[in-house]
Amino acid sequence: MEAPAAKARLRKALLDARRTLEDRAARDAALAARLSGELVRRAPRCIGFYWPIQGEFDARDVVAAWLAQAPAGATRSAALPVVTAPDAPLVFHRWTPGTPMVEGRYRIPVPRDTDVLAPDLLLVPCVGFTRDGLRLGYGGGFYDRTLHAMSPAPRTLGIAYDALEIAQLRAEAHDLALDAVVTESATFVRPASAASALPSRS
Repeated sequence: MEAPAAKARLRKALLDARRTLEDRAARDAALAARLSGELVRRAPRCIGFYWPIQGEFDARDVVAAWLAQAPAGATRSAALPVVTAPDAPLVFHRWTPGTPMVEGRYRIPVPRDTDVLAPDLLLVPCVGFTRDGLRLGYGGGFYDRTLHAMSPAPRTLGIAYDALEIAQLRAEAHDLALDAVVTESATFVRPASAASALPSRS
């Protein structure tokens, strides 16, 4: 297990790297195109995603376009996470481009008075990631708690930039690896061998 101080230093370095990325507009356009293709390929019914903070990729336009391009007769929905308590799983509330927003915990905007939904695909922001699906987050554990609590478990798609790749990150007992990670240049799908080596959901 990485020492907490070492992990904190790594997290800070990656956040600094994300904030100072060059050619950000081109990277965002490439990531948006790749993510749009993944949504078509994976064909979810309900996407849970995130309000961008601290230099994260802004997926709202991609999700809005996916909603607008629903085939005739198809039902598509999207939802944003709401923090109800520091140690509780996230709750996902319906979002559309016109949804009124209010300030939630940690000053992150959340939908105002919309339905609770159960996403079948989660877009998960990464501070750092490995090619076998391990994710470094902000340290609050919200996504780990949420994924452990959700049944059936949604598919997970990490969202990151190439510069945030980590060569190695040791899985802790509570870690659940992502099914895949999308960056501006690649989609890294978790190998089956890596999945079998990680801690169980149970």
